[in-house]
Amino acid sequence: MKAFVLREVKSPLVAEQRPDLRPGPQQVVVRLHAAAVNRRDYWITQGLYPGIEPPIVLGSDGVGVVTQTGAGVGNYWTGREVIINPGFGWGDDPRCQAENFRILGLPDDGTFATEVLAPVSQLHLRPEHLTLEEAAALPLAGVTAFRATFVQGGLQPGETVLISGAGGGVATFALQYAVAAGATAWVTSSSAEKIRRAVELGAAGGVNYRDDGWEQRLAACCAPDLIIDSAGGPGYAALLNAAGPGARIVNYGATAGPPPKLDLFKVFWKQLRIQGTTMGSPADFAAMLRFVEQHRIRPLIDRVLPLEQVNDALQLMERSPQFGKLVLDCRDDAPVNR
Repeated sequence: MKAFVLREVKSPLVAEQRPDLRPGPQQVVVRLHAAAVNRRDYWITQGLYPGIEPPIVLGSDGVGVVTQTGAGVGNYWTGREVIINPGFGWGDDPRCQAENFRILGLPDDGTFATEVLAPVSQLHLRPEHLTLEEAAALPLAGVTAFRATFVQGGLQPGETVLISGAGGGVATFALQYAVAAGATAWVTSSSAEKIRRAVELGAAGGVNYRDDGWEQRLAACCAPDLIIDSAGGPGYAALLNAAGPGARIVNYGATAGPPPKLDLFKVFWKQLRIQGTTMGSPADFAAMLRFVEQHRIRPLIDRVLPLEQVNDALQLMERSPQFGKLVLDCRDDAPVNR
């Protein structure tokens, strides 16, 4: 098998030939067709993630065919096209992950390879309406957006939702889910082009947070019942200003750092609810797949690159020019520059 390995932080991944994988009890080997790149992968390469212990094969999202099964698995999965739930060891509490919860690609070797090991409990059949590349784009961002939108956010038909960072993987899924659920969606983004693309996907409109006076325009355009945010940082105050009475604010990241000031007076006077979320439980993942199949949602793919160009994909993730997901073709004969 071939794998791209992080040997030291702030260095490119290194291609290695390794012995073919062998499954242990209750494990399978998946020959990967496609993998997707997440911002988590970029953060790990930069040393901005806890528990980094090189060498490690990164990559959380993967789709492929089960080629081997370990003891206790049986024959059902052999030869089937599967999508892997990358959240391992959630635990028994649906409200929050257990202490030993982990995400495929750190500490377990991940999907930037031609093969990957996975517990059989993490397997789901590929949604039939999706291509293998589309299915590969779904797991981490898809389940994160689903839990943020519905499980923690409680979005209902007819409500208004504001989604920050249009163009990112989770934000794009959240937008697609909200539109499919019958909500009115607004977005913020760093570019007019990304806002235009979001409107094509069904958003009512958006505000460019790089423009002067964007906070006032945001507060004037909508009073959302739900805000889904990954940034935090100085712009968080504008979200509190825009939030409607009794609104829920769900945070799944803090890419801009913690807010320099949290106006608790605004929180209690508006009776706002601030809720954190991370990934999703096995039940969330299964519900997400059912929702995607029911509404025929297709993940938006910015581009597909061969596995050999994984370092190019990580550099793109640093600059964030994409709208939708970056996907890697993990096949040995993958075409170049698709």
